[in-house]
Amino acid sequence: MNITILAGNIGKSPEIRYTQAGMAVCNFSLATNKKVKGEKETQWHRIVSFGKTAEAIEKYCNKGDEIKIVGEIKYGSYEKDGHTNYTTDIILNQFEFGQKKAQEHSYKPNPGQREQQPIPDDQIPF
Repeated sequence: MNITILAGNIGKSPEIRYTQAGMAVCNFSLATNKKVKGEKETQWHRIVSFGKTAEAIEKYCNKGDEIKIVGEIKYGSYEKDGHTNYTTDIILNQFEFGQKKAQEHSYKPNPGQREQQPIPDDQIPF
């Protein structure tokens, strides 16, 4: 099983392009941080998304935004100037906004529309 879960900040605003077949492909970098012996250590990850997910990332996410992602690691290589270069990408499957961005995009009912009330646990039929 190849599952990667990351939470961090977008390092550069997502860039979208389209394949000849019309599929959206979005690339961006994600910075994750941890403390090592009292000092902050940052890891940078190359993230790639496709299709509707790519379009949503490009539309709603910007440099500095906090997001949480689920994806899979993909290793690759290419030749340049006679040297083999190796790559590690995270292929994005799912994402959610960090706390601040989630509040900006939270659901607000239309004026005059009744807001739904939560159902008490003892009334759930399963």
